[in-house]
Amino acid sequence: MKAYLEASEYIDWQTPNILNKAKELAQDLSNHQDITKTCFEFVRNNIKHSWDDQLNPVTCKASDILQHETGYCFAKSLLLAALLRANHIPTALCYQRLTIEVGKPPFSLHGFNAVFLPDFDWYRIDARGNKKDVDTQFIPHQEQLAFDTVYSGEIDFSQRFAKPLDIVVQSLTKNKSFEEFANNLPDLKGLTQS
Repeated sequence: MKAYLEASEYIDWQTPNILNKAKELAQDLSNHQDITKTCFEFVRNNIKHSWDDQLNPVTCKASDILQHETGYCFAKSLLLAALLRANHIPTALCYQRLTIEVGKPPFSLHGFNAVFLPDFDWYRIDARGNKKDVDTQFIPHQEQLAFDTVYSGEIDFSQRFAKPLDIVVQSLTKNKSFEEFANNLPDLKGLTQS
């Protein structure tokens, strides 16, 4: 579990703005499930999705995501991991490979989280942000992610990662605007399908 609690360059939970927000969100809450739900709903509802809201800058570090209040799904998963790890809750990064246009190539990765809850083991949550046809929720006995993998070539990867994939970091740090990022979405065929 130690790896899923560590701070890193992009899950920089030891920075003052992350620590302060994590403490604020956990105030008066006594168990991991309640803290996780509060942090999840904060990121889902208050951090705008860069493409949905057409916002710059393209963010990658959790502290920058919190400061600018915007990020793609990958960024939002990094912020959620930082807030939860700051509250001593083991949190991993997870990925799916999805079609960009319904049912046909090209493909892009989608990022979300898995959190370890003592009463439920690992539980996957997706703070991507709700919109028409996307309804993510925190319901520990049931998984409710933003997207299902249903089309040929789509993959729901089974791995949990302590740090973001290099291809995701490269895409988030190389592309300087939400449009540029949208035209260069990261894709990966490897890993293991669940």
